Amino acid sequence: MNSHGLAGDKKGFMVLMLTAMLVGVVLASMLVPAAAGEVRFGKNVRVGGHDFSNQTFDRKHRAKIYLYNQKPRREGCVWRKDGHGGRVKVCHLQRK
Repeated sequence: MNSHGLAGDKKGFMVLMLTAMLVGVVLASMLVPAAAGEVRFGKNVRVGGHDFSNQTFDRKHRAKIYLYNQKPRREGCVWRKDGHGGRVKVCHLQRK
């Protein structure tokens, strides 16, 4: 067997190993549960200069905060339904 044939065998082995590793990573990621995140704002939390202290947001209670350089048309915060059984706090705020 010449050296050219041996290099082809090594390349095939490497491709097989990389494929096996990729399949392993994909299977492992499927077994890990999705991270359920929750954000709890503590004392003195400000977003764009506005106070958001002591509020908790998770997948059922979310927030969308829009910051504007000028005064927005609909200034303030409103709770709205998100269509998936949760609520969204929509805030249109001017930067301070």
